[in-house]
Amino acid sequence: MSRQERGFLPPVLAVPALLGLALLVVPLAALVARAEWSTLWADITSSAALDALFLSLRTGLVATLICVILGVPLALVIARSGPRMSAVLRVLVTVPLVLPPMVGGVALLFLFGRSGPLGVAMEEWWGVRVPFTTAAVVIAQAFVALPFLVLALEGSLRTSGVGYERAAATLGAGRWTILRRVTLPLAAPGLVAGVVLCFARAIGEFGATALFAGNAPGVTQTMPLAIYTAFNGAGVGQGAAVALSLLLLVTALLVLLLVRGWRPGTPR
Repeated sequence: MSRQERGFLPPVLAVPALLGLALLVVPLAALVARAEWSTLWADITSSAALDALFLSLRTGLVATLICVILGVPLALVIARSGPRMSAVLRVLVTVPLVLPPMVGGVALLFLFGRSGPLGVAMEEWWGVRVPFTTAAVVIAQAFVALPFLVLALEGSLRTSGVGYERAAATLGAGRWTILRRVTLPLAAPGLVAGVVLCFARAIGEFGATALFAGNAPGVTQTMPLAIYTAFNGAGVGQGAAVALSLLLLVTALLVLLLVRGWRPGTPR
């Protein structure tokens, strides 16, 4: 914003603006100040902390892969549907964003639990129980992270329009060729941003995971659950909890830098 543009704002707005910024920044600064830097590496590399860290990374990567496989087609359908259909689909995709994560966990438990339709079918057919397993962690993470990928990619697809796709079609390109050589390259910034945000949201998920997957160390205890458990007097030490909190904070900052620093190449 230039100085001339700032001149259109009443000066009194600077006070609540600074207070709002302080509300966001000061708690994070307090977290950084609370860290024991001399023992930070030892706290992160403790066995309990490493178990939570590696479980979060593994499940977050699998959940992100699931979101890519399911979310890219969904975003394409929303972006290329009519106004009414796309509006309905967009609302359905947005619902998990506005729901408390705990509600999502309850919904997943009712679907995959012993009395849920999918839970009963999976136990009868394959003898598989999903709740309170590592698979439940992946499903919970994918549930809360999928909207980030879909909405980011769908917005990028709408911005790019369909002009290049029509031109490719008039030149004889098939649908799969247009998708691979035109549509996805043009929407690459939205896809990259969606994947990065999806992964960050997955490894930071707490509420749905706690209800649907539980908090078993080495099985379902991710980094957020390990942090919560530590500050309730169990699991990893509080030093390791602070170290994991800093690790999640650094991850969030890296995500923002990656999203802002991405520059798409020119599609051929």
